[in-house]
Amino acid sequence: MKILLTGVTGYIGKRLLPHLTEAGHKVYCCVRDANRFNPPENLKDQIEVLELDFEDPDSLSAIPEDIDVAYYLIHSMSTHSDFKAIEEETATNFTDAVSKPACQQVIYLSGIVNEEELSEHLESRLSVERILGKGIFHLTTFRAGIVIGSGSASFEIIRDLAEKLPVMIAPKWLNTRCQPIGIRDVLAFLQKGMLDEQLYDQHFDIGGSDILTYKEMLEGYAKAPNMKRWIYTVPVMTPKLSSYWLYFITSTSYKLASSLVNSMKVEVVCSPSNINKITGVQPLSYDESLSFALNAIDDKRLTSSWKDALTSSDFRERLSDFSDVPEKGVFEDRRTQKIKDTEATIDRIWSIGGKTGWYYGNWMWRIRGFLDKLVGGVGLRRGRTHPDKINVGDALDFWRVLYADKQEGQLVLFAEMKLPGEAWLSFKVNNNEIEQKATFRPRGLWGRMYWYSVFPLHGLIFKGMLKRISC
Repeated sequence: MKILLTGVTGYIGKRLLPHLTEAGHKVYCCVRDANRFNPPENLKDQIEVLELDFEDPDSLSAIPEDIDVAYYLIHSMSTHSDFKAIEEETATNFTDAVSKPACQQVIYLSGIVNEEELSEHLESRLSVERILGKGIFHLTTFRAGIVIGSGSASFEIIRDLAEKLPVMIAPKWLNTRCQPIGIRDVLAFLQKGMLDEQLYDQHFDIGGSDILTYKEMLEGYAKAPNMKRWIYTVPVMTPKLSSYWLYFITSTSYKLASSLVNSMKVEVVCSPSNINKITGVQPLSYDESLSFALNAIDDKRLTSSWKDALTSSDFRERLSDFSDVPEKGVFEDRRTQKIKDTEATIDRIWSIGGKTGWYYGNWMWRIRGFLDKLVGGVGLRRGRTHPDKINVGDALDFWRVLYADKQEGQLVLFAEMKLPGEAWLSFKVNNNEIEQKATFRPRGLWGRMYWYSVFPLHGLIFKGMLKRISC
């Protein structure tokens, strides 16, 4: 069967892809930037990469005419100020592009929308569903609430809050009820729903076996690693204050925090249906889903993370547009050092950031991350997805990976922190020598003033970092 998979670099799409190929399907993977897509080698015989943009109808002619099923997994709630209009435009373009005789079904993963008053985010999801319903294909919509899985935005926020705050003075929306669902159950529904005529032109709420408040979910997480937590809710936090509370404590971006806060005030509990019986999926409990997520983290089996999506920052450009580090009109801090052990040096480079830190002056890096948070940046809390593996497109603290080739010994990072310009940090190991280069392209007078103001610190930090990386 030929399947069109959108959102393949996102949290759900990246996990769904291997399940589809294992079932023997040919999968057409839709990406805006092919440089961000790093599928495992064992999948490449069964996939074809389509570089297209659903905001640009002209690019969609690359979609084959003989697609049998398409998955719509596109969301942009934290990358646009007017995300509702963009999502509607994207859904319209998608509907027009796949409304072909061969396409029998579109499967859409949406949010639970059973309340009369919805957040703008959930209103947008419902609007997209209505647009998709106008296609000549059969539409099956699965509506989910909080997804529990290693690397999911919801799970990582719960994890951040529970692990960092022994005592929480929290917003009253922590008493809102929801019906969380494990990521493995979401993937099971998405697969089982394919070409099942009982599900055509219908929508179904999918959720786990427990209905909990967000407070109970936090307490459940704390109970799993045997932590004691005290949580008190107060009615005085405004949505804006709640968003800042979430933003500064967790690794989420402010735009995503704001969207989540508005949605968390709305109950997301499933309406009764026979979807479990039809598909044969019996969803796990919250504790069971939590256990699987924690085990995956302990075993370093993080298949995907929301932090690697561009929604974790304000960066929306094509990575390939920045992969060539400029040489003109820039400031540079370039250093080289002889090394004795090439392999060990490369291993250290590939472990940089996250829990490992930046090898020298980590307290200064943390201050820089805190200052970035104060002005609405991503800060250092995103960390990294895997302790020693790096792929193009990954988030790495407040950097984005532009190029990573371990055999070549070359790594190029692009800064996503708030800056009056653009910045790159690169490492290259060759001929028993390591080159480390920080490049900054200033934007106007403020950019030049910024570079000169931090130049003394750069000399200290970059010299110490290079010395400790080198083996």
